[in-house]
Amino acid sequence: MSAIYEALAQGTLVSDGAMGTMLQESGLDDGGAPELWNVEHPDRIEAVLEAYAAAGANLITTNTFGGTAGRLAMHGLEDRLYELNKAGAEVARKVADRHPNCFVMGDVGPSGELMDPMGTLTLESAKEIFSAQIKALADGGVDAILIETMSDLAEVEAAVNAAKEVAPHLPIIATMSFDTNLRTMMGVKPTLAVTYLASLGVRIIGANCGRGIDEMRVIAKELVDARPDGVFIITQSNSGLPKLVGDTFIYEGTPDEMGKYATEMKDLGVNVVGSCCGSTPAHTASISAAVQ
Repeated sequence: MSAIYEALAQGTLVSDGAMGTMLQESGLDDGGAPELWNVEHPDRIEAVLEAYAAAGANLITTNTFGGTAGRLAMHGLEDRLYELNKAGAEVARKVADRHPNCFVMGDVGPSGELMDPMGTLTLESAKEIFSAQIKALADGGVDAILIETMSDLAEVEAAVNAAKEVAPHLPIIATMSFDTNLRTMMGVKPTLAVTYLASLGVRIIGANCGRGIDEMRVIAKELVDARPDGVFIITQSNSGLPKLVGDTFIYEGTPDEMGKYATEMKDLGVNVVGSCCGSTPAHTASISAAVQ
């Protein structure tokens, strides 16, 4: 049995917050590839993850959200896919090993392409795309594969199939973004997401990103109410809604508000509480204090 499942059986866990928000504060410009920093500035990636782990995160996330071939190709980096993903996993592994009860989630974001019939990706071709990334993350020493911010169940299924094939020993965590009238962009409701993904054998399922904690409360209740036996629920809400201030998007959710939200999530029966865009280690510390 995976150590992550054992830890979940003991009580509520805390996952980390935004990576992009923190990297922009460290000097990443909007057009840059965050994954390149795993090799060029590993100290900065390590500092972000160390801050989250020190703030109480039990689950930290590799800096590999855009680590699939198509997304890396936008920066001319597709030939370095294995190197950048493995390096991202190794940086996170180094941090997690310094903290008790801290696990590394290998981050797999959307491929950036549409699934058939709206696009050209099939279950098989999408699986190949995700397999290359997941192999590198597994080789870098992650504890679980996190398939996140998805909107299409078929794309999640392809990533799940890839993880089962190339890293069968690792737990799979899958989250979708229900940011369109409490559905994903492709019309998937939380209830369908949790039941369908559970049928694929995924045991940690939930929601991330979205439109702030008010909507996440509604989504979380639907996920918890519909979950099959043996499934753990994870929620990672954005820190409020983004507002444009000058030429920068600012998220207005405070750590204090995130702490109150974490208490509600725990009371509702959510097993992993974290945060997403706009959040910082201060938000994670507030969540950790509330959960404990």
